[in-house]
Amino acid sequence: GGLSERLYTPRRKSPRTAIPEGSVGIAGKQTGVYPIETPGGWQIIGRTPLKLFDLKSSEKTLLKCGDIAKFYPISYAEYTRLKERIL
Repeated sequence: GGLSERLYTPRRKSPRTAIPEGSVGIAGKQTGVYPIETPGGWQIIGRTPLKLFDLKSSEKTLLKCGDIAKFYPISYAEYTRLKERIL
């Protein structure tokens, strides 16, 4: 909730069979991040290098209920640098 009506976007008519983990999607009046690779029908508007779901971690998830995530653009070079640092 809380998404501006100007950004409301319909779901895809045909879902993709695989959305990469970390993809940021928008559908209707919601946004979300795909924590693992999975099929999906949301419009993809970006990707985060952060690992949001990790079974090996004691916390398992990076974000908790009630957390607020703020997205901002980064260059491909910065994305790659952060992704390598996180792995």
